Amino acid sequence: MEQVTIVGLDLAKRVFQVHGATADGGIAIRKKLSRGQVLAFFADLPPSVVAMEACATAHYWAREIGALGHNVRLVPPAYVKPFVKRQKNDAADAEAIAEAASRPTMRFVEPKSPQQQARTMVFRTRDLFVRQRTQTINALRAHLAEHGLIAPQGMSNLANIRRLIDEAAAEAERLVVETAHTYLEQIDDLSSRILKLEATLKQEAARTDASSRMMTMPGVGDCCINEATWRRS
Repeated sequence: MEQVTIVGLDLAKRVFQVHGATADGGIAIRKKLSRGQVLAFFADLPPSVVAMEACATAHYWAREIGALGHNVRLVPPAYVKPFVKRQKNDAADAEAIAEAASRPTMRFVEPKSPQQQARTMVFRTRDLFVRQRTQTINALRAHLAEHGLIAPQGMSNLANIRRLIDEAAAEAERLVVETAHTYLEQIDDLSSRILKLEATLKQEAARTDASSRMMTMPGVGDCCINEATWRRS
């Protein structure tokens, strides 16, 4: 086998595609690997550049493959697409990843550490719960409007929504009131979880200099620190 200088790895859940290229761009390796074969394959491969698209699981694989002595490069997916030469498939994608990563002007994504990924998970989970709470409130307001109960908009008016439901309990259908209370319980549960996540974010933000400095800026709170901040911390 010719000396491999760069490897394009198309990530997947079960079957991974490898494209190894030589210094002159020739094809040295083109094969499929099961998930369990990936690290064994790269452990036997001489140190080389290993390129992957910067997707959700790329950071884990970047750490694992980098620990084997390889130079790992994560390429933004949008920068890989122009290098796909033929009909899109795993082999074509792996080749395109290798070619994109070999370009001298290519920009790469820095792999995240386990701590950075953990913080990102907390941040995104809080964001998800906030959106779910907003959706739940809006759904409750919509259902109440169908029964002539016009509820004010926004989380800040949740107390007014509760009062509206309690006042209508004597005249509204029993199922309407019971279901409305189910919505309120769900909103309370999400609010409790959001508060816990915000406390975690506050603790994590206080541990890093960049986050601590940003939190002193007017209009920037503990949970306004974005994922870019976690990556720099």
